[in-house]
Amino acid sequence: MKHTLAILVENRSGVLTRVAGLFSRRGFNIESLAVGITDNPDISRMTIVVSGDDHVLEQVIKQLNKLIDVIRVSDLEPGETIERELALFKVKVDKGNRSEVMQIVDVFRAQIVDVGVKSLIVGVTGTNDKIDAIEKLLRGFGIVEVVRTGTVAMNRGAKTVKPGK
Repeated sequence: MKHTLAILVENRSGVLTRVAGLFSRRGFNIESLAVGITDNPDISRMTIVVSGDDHVLEQVIKQLNKLIDVIRVSDLEPGETIERELALFKVKVDKGNRSEVMQIVDVFRAQIVDVGVKSLIVGVTGTNDKIDAIEKLLRGFGIVEVVRTGTVAMNRGAKTVKPGK
């Protein structure tokens, strides 16, 4: 089962290594990782997507909470969160297919963020499924390069992930 964890940590060097090491020791592959500071510059938020058994994940959460730099760990509930990812695709184009690529970009509400003679860079935000779908279509034209940020997630409504255990 896929789990999205929101982890608030002290904004210090080495914290990411300790958190990632804990997942590694438990045999979890991190599918997605995004880290950034919060509204408080002393606190960073890690959004980690992993697949795994509920029991083992519960143990990992308990161990994360024992790390001195970890402030709070939340397993975000599917359906109660908004998840987004950003991706950039450099796509080969020529006079014959440039307009077709532009139509796909329009359908997905993506943006052309750079135009070259032989390539376009397409920027798109959305769910993992949306990113996968546009990537599949753009592959037919030839993708030169792909960069994906990883998932960021936030609870819907009044429910928040705030400091405090």
